[in-house]
Amino acid sequence: MNQSPQPLVSVIIPSYNCAAYLPEAIDSVLAQTYSCFEILVIDDGSTDQTAELLQAYCNQHDRITAISQQNQGVAVARNHGIERAKGEWVAFLDADDILLPDKLAAQLAVAAANPEVGIIHSGWQRVDSQGNFQLNVEPWHWVPDLTLESWLRWKPVLPSAMLFRRQWLVQAGGFDRRFPPAEDTDLVLRLALMGCKSQWLPQITVKYRQHDSSAMHKGLPQAKSLAAVIDQFFQKPNLPEPIRWLENQIRYNTLVWIAWYLHYTGHPAEMVAYLKQATDYSSYSPFEMVVHWADSFTGFAQSWGHEFDADALTRSPEWQELAEWVLKLRQPLKTS
Repeated sequence: MNQSPQPLVSVIIPSYNCAAYLPEAIDSVLAQTYSCFEILVIDDGSTDQTAELLQAYCNQHDRITAISQQNQGVAVARNHGIERAKGEWVAFLDADDILLPDKLAAQLAVAAANPEVGIIHSGWQRVDSQGNFQLNVEPWHWVPDLTLESWLRWKPVLPSAMLFRRQWLVQAGGFDRRFPPAEDTDLVLRLALMGCKSQWLPQITVKYRQHDSSAMHKGLPQAKSLAAVIDQFFQKPNLPEPIRWLENQIRYNTLVWIAWYLHYTGHPAEMVAYLKQATDYSSYSPFEMVVHWADSFTGFAQSWGHEFDADALTRSPEWQELAEWVLKLRQPLKTS
């Protein structure tokens, strides 16, 4: 009997109670124009029909392996997949996302042309729960070079749009389960600090599904997790001096983004709390800072394809109280 060739790519799909979307995710991998891959689906203790669904797929496709574990979260599930992976490269695919047909082929072409690179990143298409188009996201237009500084400043991380050299994932120790749902940003920052180089494939390669259960709709956990990741990063003793000099800028901009995200997800009191924290790291005057927040909120909303009602925000009692508090500040603010 002929043995299957050693896969070059291991596609790892963590899944928890995602039977409604999982078949479309698996089918999108099976439809890839590049064929030397394996699929590892990590069932993270699902209580829906995931097990039966996976059994049917495994009976039909010998390149699919179903791995079951107790529910421990996406970081542990992905790490389990990394341990079992046979490929030199690892592609992560969330169970509710969909790969476009030439995702693996196009990223591997970039890898072949750039043998020193450990991460190949790409763009994504944001879709709704039914898969209907919302927005194309092409981060290379504002983040042309993926360096440690740009990862820190912009954090354009989406695992389903990325391809990782497995040896770097192993060397980094995989995902840190302490930071859900921002464990992917933490991993990429650690890899960049270790010297892992990244390269863009300027192409849309995946449909990123937005629905009420997706990670980016988890307002407070997402905010607290991202803030914790940045705290952890700047506690590291081995940061390059130019990165250390950027700490106040990075903390300020991260806190402002978190505040916008909390506004977007309906947490006005927490939005105020994070903007107050941001004042500790701002180089703006109090008046300039309030204007910058409003401008930043507009820009963040536009980048997500949303109209932003700045007047409604500035008329809200939370914003008016915040602006009054800021404008009473008398002490000089820190410079970055």
